[in-house]
Amino acid sequence: MKLIFSYLAGLLFSLGLAIGGMTDPHRVQGFLDVFGNWDPTLIFVMGGAVITTFIGYRLVFRRQGPLFAETFIVPTRRDIDTRLLIGAAVFGIGWGLSGYCPGPAFASISGITWPLVALLLSMVVGWWLARRVSGSAA
Repeated sequence: MKLIFSYLAGLLFSLGLAIGGMTDPHRVQGFLDVFGNWDPTLIFVMGGAVITTFIGYRLVFRRQGPLFAETFIVPTRRDIDTRLLIGAAVFGIGWGLSGYCPGPAFASISGITWPLVALLLSMVVGWWLARRVSGSAA
């Protein structure tokens, strides 16, 4: 059941990205172009995500535990280190240059293009390098 619901959650997420237009890299780049032809669509998608997350967390954490796991897995680290800052900067630069965030990139696989292939390959290489450099599961 855990695998089925994980698949359904991923499917729902990717459908939301597609319906919201976030699989179109030009829409994302248009949002980042604040001094040019600015496209505010991403604000509404982000707002919907924040509201959904805010409500969802409150409903889920009222439960004694998750439906398909022993305990809730919630991040506990709160420190800001060099690895986090460099990772965030590289992520932001990649997002701005390509117009793809990892979720929309994977949701866009059905309409594969060479820039999308380059982004997906660079993400895989980045994950591999992060594991090699840090010596842990990144």
